[in-house]
Amino acid sequence: MKKTGAWLATYALEQLGVRFTFGIPGVHTTELYDELNSSKQITPILVTHEGGGAFMADAVSRLSDSVGVLAVVPAAGLTHAASGIGEAFLDGVPMLVICGGPRTDTAHQFQLHQMDMRQFMSGLTKATFKVANHEELVTTLFNAHAVATGGEPGPVFIEIPVNILIYTAEAGPLPKYVPPKEPVLRCNAEIEHAVELLCKAKNPALFVGWGARDAFEQVKCVAEWLEAPVATTLQGLSVFPANHPLHVGFGFGASAVPAARHAFKDCDCLLAVGTRFSEIATGSYGVTVPENLIHIDINPQTIGANYPAKVGIAGDAARVLSKLHQALLNTGLARPLQRVLRAKIQSDKLALRTQWYKSDAADIVNPARFFDQLRVHTPDDAILVVDDGNHTFLTAELMPIHAPKSVILPTDFNCMGYAVPAAIGAKLAHPGRLVQAIVGDGAFLMTCMEILTAQSNQLGIVYYVFNDGSLSQIAQAQDITYNRKPCTELGYVNLEGVALATGAAYIHIANNDAIAAAVQQAIELAASRRPVIVDVNIDYSKRTSFTEGAVKTNFQRFPLDQKVRTLTRAVTRRITG
Repeated sequence: MKKTGAWLATYALEQLGVRFTFGIPGVHTTELYDELNSSKQITPILVTHEGGGAFMADAVSRLSDSVGVLAVVPAAGLTHAASGIGEAFLDGVPMLVICGGPRTDTAHQFQLHQMDMRQFMSGLTKATFKVANHEELVTTLFNAHAVATGGEPGPVFIEIPVNILIYTAEAGPLPKYVPPKEPVLRCNAEIEHAVELLCKAKNPALFVGWGARDAFEQVKCVAEWLEAPVATTLQGLSVFPANHPLHVGFGFGASAVPAARHAFKDCDCLLAVGTRFSEIATGSYGVTVPENLIHIDINPQTIGANYPAKVGIAGDAARVLSKLHQALLNTGLARPLQRVLRAKIQSDKLALRTQWYKSDAADIVNPARFFDQLRVHTPDDAILVVDDGNHTFLTAELMPIHAPKSVILPTDFNCMGYAVPAAIGAKLAHPGRLVQAIVGDGAFLMTCMEILTAQSNQLGIVYYVFNDGSLSQIAQAQDITYNRKPCTELGYVNLEGVALATGAAYIHIANNDAIAAAVQQAIELAASRRPVIVDVNIDYSKRTSFTEGAVKTNFQRFPLDQKVRTLTRAVTRRITG
């Protein structure tokens, strides 16, 4: 049977259940795009920039059972996509990066787009492959998918030379994709030890991250049996419902909100699930982790990497927690309802909200007032896509998330420009759900032209642009340290002009009184399958708990002479201006 490599690649992707590819066609991939266009299952999505395509593929993988796929040209197309690939790599998101390649049937050098792409991709992916012939193409893509989705997920790179894509050759019998079996979970001794520690603990607590995204019910069951407070990472915001009385918020150390700091203050046994204790999750490592740490993660290399674990269990979070919960039930014990703890959590949350309300000012939008109305008008199953910046931590601290897999955002790689295209991937994955994005003006400028992609595909997405004319997260940190904010003021951009250029609707929120009506109008416009830009005149004057805590934590690590130098400079500049 003679087939082109493009036909074989499309067949393999169909077998893998792929629904979308993202990219821009070029001379190396025209044959591939012709076959994708003929597929009854796969829709190739044209993007305005391959970086945006990578973020779209990322969102598809985060929110659906279908892996996100890039189809890009070599060199420039691949390097443009690299930031989105890197984000998926550090965030643990599966992705197939399919790239056309220079010809391998000629001895000529200095071909168009010729570079060592596997070497370039080696630090941004779990594995790289280069297809040598037609016969191995399908199995290579199957193997790449298994690597991308197995263990801790991540992107995998596959180079398919253009001559293989466009020429026909014998391909041999076509294999059918068979999903790999789940590995046997062997952790009985560790579970027994974990149960012993948890039952002896006076003040157990849970810290859950992205790795627990498919363990929503299991986390709740364990937390309720333990009557223990639950904090999440940024990636784990939707792993535990914020309207549960044991939910305390993002993080638990010096950079966390008061509810989390108080609830975790006397923690003597921490159950950490699906978190690597990375820099952002821990507020620059400003957390106190008890000696009795039970660390569950699918990647054994992350267990105990930053904080020593008394018990480490490598495995899928849902399966391990199910086993742990059953073992806790088998003890026959039952912890009493922690009424004092629950009441304290509730009062701390209310006090924080009240504190935010005190920062109300005329002719500007209080973030707490904005998120109050957004929560009121947003169904629990709606998807919120958040970018990187000050608005990230405002969302984490002020927007309660109620349902699993209802919020996605960049974390460890920390790509600005994520939200606009990722919201497109989210809407493609779930066309029946409301998709909204929270994005700062600086991040918005990086990828805002992808709204044209949303408009071209008739995707109703609401983009709330927190507009203050600066890179506020960095500007705040600069102001604290230097009493100056160099290179963070943005040039004036008419966001209504961006809406006009991309075919989006435009709404302006000037002050608190305008929030409710604007949010409702935006959601109604999005329902007509039209993207909406909501220009929010945001007040960033009040700092988040994360910003204040992270700055203090980092400063406290300075050697004494550097503390003196930094403080002297800050004081001098405040006095002299």
